[in-house]
Amino acid sequence: MTAPLIATYRVQLNPAFGFDEAAQIVPYLADLGVSHLYASPYLQAAPGSTHGYDVVDHTRVNEELGGEAGHARFIRALGDAGLGHILDIVPNHMAIVTPGNRWWWDVLENGPASRYAAYFDVDWDPPEAKLRNTVLLPILGDHYGRVLEAGELTLIREGGSFSIRYFEHAVPVAPRSLDSVLGAAARRAGSDELAFLADAFGALPLATATDPMSIRRRHRDKEVLRVQLARLLEREPAVAEALDEVVAEVNANPDALDAILERQNYRLAYWRTAGRELGYRRFFDINSLAGLRTESGQVFANTHQLILRWLDRGMLDGVRVDHIDGLRDPAEYLRRLREAARDAWIVVEKILEPGEDLPESWPIGGTTGYDFLNRVNGLFVDPAGEAPLTAIYAEFTGDSTEYPTIVREKKQLILRELLGSDVNRLTAQLVDICEGHRRFRDYTRHELHEALREVIACFPVYRTYVRAATAEVREQDVRYVRCAIEAAKANRPDLDPILFEFLADLVLLQALGTPEAEFAMRFQQLTGPAMAKGVEDTAFYTFTRFISLNEVGGDPSHFGISPDAFHRTCAETRRRWPETMLTTSTHDTKRSEDVRARLNLLSEIPEQWGEAVYRWAAHNERHKRDGWPDRNAEYLFYQTLVGAWPLETVRAVQYMEKASREAKVQTSWTAPNVAYEDALRRFVEAVLADEAFLADLEAFVTPLVEPGRINSLAQTLLKLTTPGVPDIYQGCDLWDLSLVDPDNRRPVDFARRRALLADLDGATPEAIWARIDEGLPKLWVIRQALQLRRRRPGLFRWRGAYEPLAAAGPQADHVVAFCRGGGALTVVPRLVLRLGEWKRTALELPPGRWTNVLTGDEWEGGRVTLARLLRRFPVALLEKVGEPA
Repeated sequence: MTAPLIATYRVQLNPAFGFDEAAQIVPYLADLGVSHLYASPYLQAAPGSTHGYDVVDHTRVNEELGGEAGHARFIRALGDAGLGHILDIVPNHMAIVTPGNRWWWDVLENGPASRYAAYFDVDWDPPEAKLRNTVLLPILGDHYGRVLEAGELTLIREGGSFSIRYFEHAVPVAPRSLDSVLGAAARRAGSDELAFLADAFGALPLATATDPMSIRRRHRDKEVLRVQLARLLEREPAVAEALDEVVAEVNANPDALDAILERQNYRLAYWRTAGRELGYRRFFDINSLAGLRTESGQVFANTHQLILRWLDRGMLDGVRVDHIDGLRDPAEYLRRLREAARDAWIVVEKILEPGEDLPESWPIGGTTGYDFLNRVNGLFVDPAGEAPLTAIYAEFTGDSTEYPTIVREKKQLILRELLGSDVNRLTAQLVDICEGHRRFRDYTRHELHEALREVIACFPVYRTYVRAATAEVREQDVRYVRCAIEAAKANRPDLDPILFEFLADLVLLQALGTPEAEFAMRFQQLTGPAMAKGVEDTAFYTFTRFISLNEVGGDPSHFGISPDAFHRTCAETRRRWPETMLTTSTHDTKRSEDVRARLNLLSEIPEQWGEAVYRWAAHNERHKRDGWPDRNAEYLFYQTLVGAWPLETVRAVQYMEKASREAKVQTSWTAPNVAYEDALRRFVEAVLADEAFLADLEAFVTPLVEPGRINSLAQTLLKLTTPGVPDIYQGCDLWDLSLVDPDNRRPVDFARRRALLADLDGATPEAIWARIDEGLPKLWVIRQALQLRRRRPGLFRWRGAYEPLAAAGPQADHVVAFCRGGGALTVVPRLVLRLGEWKRTALELPPGRWTNVLTGDEWEGGRVTLARLLRRFPVALLEKVGEPA
């Protein structure tokens, strides 16, 4: 590793903020004190990509970010500043919407006979005969026949190659299917050479010939013929003209074009067919992102060659692995990655449900920090607010407050509407398996489908990690499967309980056989998408009781966490995962850390909140149309305004439209309700133009701004000093009131941050606090904490002990304090609205002399009141004087 791992700073690269722009902020990050710049994916992505997760070529750097030259300048800037580099990588899927993905293009052109057919998770033998050896491409805006007859599909010639175009989409034409077009052109031009090529194209082996020798011969012959055709057309313009005339005639004749399309290795289809018949694994429900078979050694090597080269040369120090749960065998993948990059820092995007543990056998540093995010957020949620907030929500919206029931219903919705094709493929496997077991062969496809869907809907975590190759089943896997099976039995008494037990045997590798093992591995790749789409992207937008808790990896039914529980998890993290990432905001969070920090205050003042909501609703009733928006959306809107105020109207409209579509109640992405969305937009615009409402909103929010910022400082300091490696998301070095993407990917003003960082030199705590509206206190906490971590790394690495410190006095429950490595002491307040005065509450400082690096005040070990300790600044970070680094 080129630099000691102290802290990371996440940047989102895009065409407007590429390698050169990232290089320009490197000096600022070095002065701030981070050790590593942590970048979003930057291998070659689909044209215009704003995030990089849609990779099309693993062998190239993204040209839109600056290409190889820009990347070299960026890496050089990091080296000159002494910063390391972490990269987000995407092993689970690739974008397939562009010819830039040469592998997928080859698959479409050659079907199962493609050299890359085994790279993608395609089912070449589905139950539907029409789709065998064929890839369903649901890219059409209407039914195929209507699109064809409307002239929206076009045969295009480019040199010696042909493709089909549909607006921005392009797909290849199988060479073998060109014989009729080339033959007609040969007759028209009187070209014997073109006639010979037409026969040669028609004689190419069928795409069903998948043995390696046939594939190599087919590819060689195909490329030779293409070159010959291109040369002929270039040499003889008359032949080219005749061919173009035939192509034009084909495009004018739906029957002729249909005849060509019927001979392809893909089937163009209406986009809605993906919900039931898609034959390849996707990233969740995104048809344009096809799953990779990264478990293959060849696929791993070809998708990781550039990344591993950078790691080997010291250009990268580590990686963040995106969507680890999408992979067939995460443990094997991570073993292979670790073997290829022995010194790399590896963290994985693993969403742990409350109480779930990361598999200890994984050779990694830990997760990307959502588990920490939810723990630290819970510290600032008052459990006493749960009952009144629940009552307010239930009365105002009339909606259910039974969160587990909502989760099951929404997962069922997703499995039925968005992941239906995935469920159908797994059901087909189950049907075949049951045919081989005489005790189960009489179950109907419908019964198997219903049982399977119910078990997935009841699954309590993203997935299990059974490994068919080694017959490995963990105790946790058994527990989670049994939990799902028992819940499914209770929910569906109409289905035979013996069938559910058979499903448990299959998933836990108790039923022996190759198809059975394959089913278990496939099952695990489906429970994760059902959880992600059903919970995070649906239930979180429908159960809006207290949206600060509706965060990735969180459970909105768990209302807060005690300091003792927080300390226990921190001590456990130090023991088991000392190099895990700690985060409070990411590109995927539903709202930023500072929005949550302010919203958490509502748990301390539920009565005032309830009064405000009813007052606002009564006032804003005049802005509704036909009763729209519904009360649940309105309740979400008011919370959003409180958390993110001041909020521009255009951002509020964009957020509420996305939230309502994600909720899938009144409208959705797949079936937009134009009338509802129009009413919602008009409501938001009218409310935010209503001066009387805005005055009331301002009066409610203003007293929450400073306490919310104190919450923010507290959680920031906890992130910077608890066991793990802190990450700062771009822009969150100052106050950041962002909502879900794309709102949280807005441009960041780094020039302003550089200027503010310079202003910290020589400033007193009072001067810094006086500029609270500029975000100076947060920048100060970050810089001072990171400087301490750099100066005294031994206090915070895995050797650095974690010792909770208990306060004494009437407000002891309002303080979180601990000592790291015997030489760094963190003290932060919590539940600050209910705190009032510290009164006689005090801490017992460990022996020795201590300096508060945030104020310069010095303290001797022994009793000190919180009122004195936090007099000049609301959080404290004490360094023991005279101790070695």
